[in-house]
Amino acid sequence: MKLFTAEQIRKWDAYTITHQEIASIDLMERASSNCYNWITSNIQDLYEKEIKIFCAKGNNGGDGLAIARMLLNNGYKVKAFILEYGNKGTDDFQINLQRLHAITTAIEFIQSKDFFPTLKKEDIIIDAIFGTGLNKPIEGFTAELVDHIDRSDGTVISIDIPSGMFAEKSCKGLHVIKATYTLSFQALKICFLIPENEEAVGEVHLLNIGLDSNFNQEEQTHFHLSDIQLIKEIYRPRKKFAHKGMFGHALIIAGSYGKIGAAVLAAKACLRSGTGLLTVQAPEVGYSIIQIAVPEAMVKTDEVIDQKTYNSIGIGPGFGTNGDAQNIVTTTITVCDKNKTKLIIDADALNFISIQQELLSQLPSYSILTPHPKEFDRLFGKSANDFARMEKALKKAAQYNCYIILKGHHSFVACPDGSGYFNSTGNPGMATAGSGDVLTGILTGLSAQGYTAKEACLLGTFIHGSAGDIAAKKISPESMIAGDIITYLGNAFKNIL
Repeated sequence: MKLFTAEQIRKWDAYTITHQEIASIDLMERASSNCYNWITSNIQDLYEKEIKIFCAKGNNGGDGLAIARMLLNNGYKVKAFILEYGNKGTDDFQINLQRLHAITTAIEFIQSKDFFPTLKKEDIIIDAIFGTGLNKPIEGFTAELVDHIDRSDGTVISIDIPSGMFAEKSCKGLHVIKATYTLSFQALKICFLIPENEEAVGEVHLLNIGLDSNFNQEEQTHFHLSDIQLIKEIYRPRKKFAHKGMFGHALIIAGSYGKIGAAVLAAKACLRSGTGLLTVQAPEVGYSIIQIAVPEAMVKTDEVIDQKTYNSIGIGPGFGTNGDAQNIVTTTITVCDKNKTKLIIDADALNFISIQQELLSQLPSYSILTPHPKEFDRLFGKSANDFARMEKALKKAAQYNCYIILKGHHSFVACPDGSGYFNSTGNPGMATAGSGDVLTGILTGLSAQGYTAKEACLLGTFIHGSAGDIAAKKISPESMIAGDIITYLGNAFKNIL
């Protein structure tokens, strides 16, 4: 799924108006009708509640007034509150204001905080103040109104985007409506996928308002959501006469005293993702453990990586940062560069590279780095907010010609060509020890089979999250452990078919 900027979404509206020969006011009516249908279908006991709709004088406010009219026409208790800035507002706002005036006098204008209404816990609050067109932080009495709404215990429904939030830049520390539900139009906004916005966005519901599909097909964008349609295009089912030699030989370099479990998790995930052969390089203390826990894998305990050619190498889970480990990281980078071996770097291997920064420029082309936010900051310096971290990931991916998976709920894949992909699967139950080791194993296994680095990143993060989603449904997010993700990898693959 393509993720468009606010400017592109405005272009999409204009394109639809032109090519469908529909007036902008009628497109607004279409959008508002979808919101009305969702609200009346999903909010319980709505006839018994007071609905308070807050609008500014832009087109987002016009949506709010149209929703107010539809609710009033169907017997709901509604009051509209319009922020008074002294300007007339957009044409479509004015049309909907006149239509609302024709059926009710329940309209109040807010000129200062003295005009703020009392908000009760039972109230339904509809936020139609500012949409994606906001270009500066909310301030003045509008900011006070946002804080007033946020202090209420009522159910808050934001139309298109919570007021005060920017579509594609950080609003950290600013005044933003904290929505219970966000009803957005046609396409997800990038801001909905950023961790720092979780509290404000609430539960997002995407409403199809019939924007012209040709625009979606023709318009190019740097950002995408990795959905099932994209994954189906990447995934390659096995042929009938396949044999293990067709699916590559992977090497996992992992584990240290007290952390052999990380090697076991990565190894099992690598095998479950379909690699033909797997060798695990671990310290001698882990030899018996891995041979028993993962009998399908070969195990070696050499302290120095051999010169054998592997199809992919994953390094770092539970690795430690002692002298031997550091030497292995350095040697592995050299060997992979020489042999054109696909390299996946995680955990302690990343931490070592953050100390030896010159290794970044020595990475083989299209290496995959899998940091969580703290590891990323150690590698590339602290970021002011999640948007800045995402932008830095894209910059560093281009600089070092690598792929960076910034791990999180919607793990972000930064590609060296400047494109970025948010993963659409996963849940909070995956925030558990070893989950990253499992991802490293999956990425190594897919890379060994011949998937490109980009394909491995997108398919790997998707099935990792999908297996976690299946596990969460089976046993609950709270009870999940990393091994459960491995258990349901098979189901995740079957769901792609």
